[in-house]
Amino acid sequence: MDRRAVWAIILMMVIAILPAIFLRRPPARPPGAAPADSSAVPRPAPEAAAPKPAPLPAAQAADTARPARDTAQPAAAAETVHVVSPLYAYGVSTRGARLVSAELARYRSMAPNERGEPAELLRPGSDLLATTLVLERDTIRLDDWTFTPSTDSLPVQGGPARLGLTAQRGHIGVELTYTFVPDSYRVYVRGHVSGVGPNGGLLLVGMGPGLANTEADSNENHRALAIVTKQNDAKRTDFSSLEPGEPKTLSGPFDWVAIKSKYFTTAVLAFDSTGGRITGVTAVAPPDAGKRPSSAAIHASLPVTASGDFSYSVYAGPLEHDRLRAIGHDFDDVNPYGWPGFRTLIRFFAVPTRALLVWMHDHLGIAYGFGLIIFGILVRVLLWPLNQKAMRASMAMQAIQPLVKEIQDRYKEDPQRMQQEMFRLYKEHNVNPFGGCWPMLLPMPVLFALFFVFQNTIELRGTSFLWLPDLSRPDPYYIIPLIMGVSMFALSKVGQLGMEPNPQMKMMLYVMPAMMTFLFLNFASGLNLYYAVSNIASVPQQYLLARERMRRNVAAPAPAPPPAQAEVRTKPQRQRRRR
Repeated sequence: MDRRAVWAIILMMVIAILPAIFLRRPPARPPGAAPADSSAVPRPAPEAAAPKPAPLPAAQAADTARPARDTAQPAAAAETVHVVSPLYAYGVSTRGARLVSAELARYRSMAPNERGEPAELLRPGSDLLATTLVLERDTIRLDDWTFTPSTDSLPVQGGPARLGLTAQRGHIGVELTYTFVPDSYRVYVRGHVSGVGPNGGLLLVGMGPGLANTEADSNENHRALAIVTKQNDAKRTDFSSLEPGEPKTLSGPFDWVAIKSKYFTTAVLAFDSTGGRITGVTAVAPPDAGKRPSSAAIHASLPVTASGDFSYSVYAGPLEHDRLRAIGHDFDDVNPYGWPGFRTLIRFFAVPTRALLVWMHDHLGIAYGFGLIIFGILVRVLLWPLNQKAMRASMAMQAIQPLVKEIQDRYKEDPQRMQQEMFRLYKEHNVNPFGGCWPMLLPMPVLFALFFVFQNTIELRGTSFLWLPDLSRPDPYYIIPLIMGVSMFALSKVGQLGMEPNPQMKMMLYVMPAMMTFLFLNFASGLNLYYAVSNIASVPQQYLLARERMRRNVAAPAPAPPPAQAEVRTKPQRQRRRR
């Protein structure tokens, strides 16, 4: 996880909790491109139904430790079959029948040397779809075989289109059929290998070396590089966790295996294959990769039946939540919101928030920037009653502070009795000591959710608003973080009207806005926009509550002297009378 995110979470919790502590006198407790937003392209439809592979019998895995058979022959020059649809332009090489290019027509690269060009997912030397056949006695690399294609080019329009590829060496023959769908980024693969033998075999499908950089911030894109596998649940293995030169094995069976960057992914899916699921994954970073590898040789293993048949599918495209979810088997978890332990809570807010912003953009024609402004105001309006209740609970606590102080002084040597008397006091005055705290925490999950929405939602990638060139990137002029900091200061200043000044309040007034502004300087400008709007929308309520507090302070009578102090004053008088 990015260290900035960790600090953001800590300081967000601080800013949520400390005002409830320091802005009143608490009782002591006993010990114990996409194009710009205005012209954004329409969102593609969810995954269409795709042709299903024919039923295949179960396969028995073969030994993968045998050396590759030497079948070297003079190789013909490799050619590339171009497969073009409205969504993509894939390139399939006749050398190894592998996918060597995957350009996405609806997304543009933001990398400095390729800015404005169609986003290319694959690096040079990609071996996606390249295979190695492991039989009982041999390991045969098919990635250097020259396949004969059924066509030189393949337009994909109106319905599925199929590309046949065949190759033969000795008694081993390979027949492949790639099926492309015009409105889907999935490639359906069916294959047959002759001469496999009665025990079947194993197919190693290449997925390396990783994804190409498509973003302006290559370091951020690098941090997002990961292998994601789905067994019972999705598990992420970051590229940076791989040890250079040391193989890392992930044991299946898996429904799917994906390589992801910040906004794109390539994946092998086998949950709809009757031949069997993915049995495992191996990843080896180059020996000279350094401490944070950005590439690796990655292979997913699938069974080959005794008849020599196998099937699976490959996804090479954007991390569009609706499209991934339509595929099923929790494939949308390849791009999770949040992190283990908090993911369920954050997804509860992040998924509806993303859906609402996208719906307003797609159906109402509202730019994402204006959608964020509307959303920020809407959240504050919905939380108005809870915030009202919280602030009034805080004022009630302030009203009984003299009685609280009396109990603390009287029972300071007996913490248990102090606690009992405090609970009795709260009950008599119908005061909840924590009533002013928990409503202030409710906006925080939304803020956390938006942090991940802007980090991972491809619909917001490259969308502009006013002077902001990209809502998913920091403001290059640092204007919106400064507006956020000023709004935070104004909100705190108004909220302190009618309160007795103290050092803690002064610290909160000046230090916290400055700290949060500094922290948010390099966060997504959309997140800063939402936070600034949320603060500004809260000022009227804070002002009304401050006026109510001042009226209560004027109407409240001066507290009577505590009984304990009266006893102290009368004791010398009793002693004089005895004399």
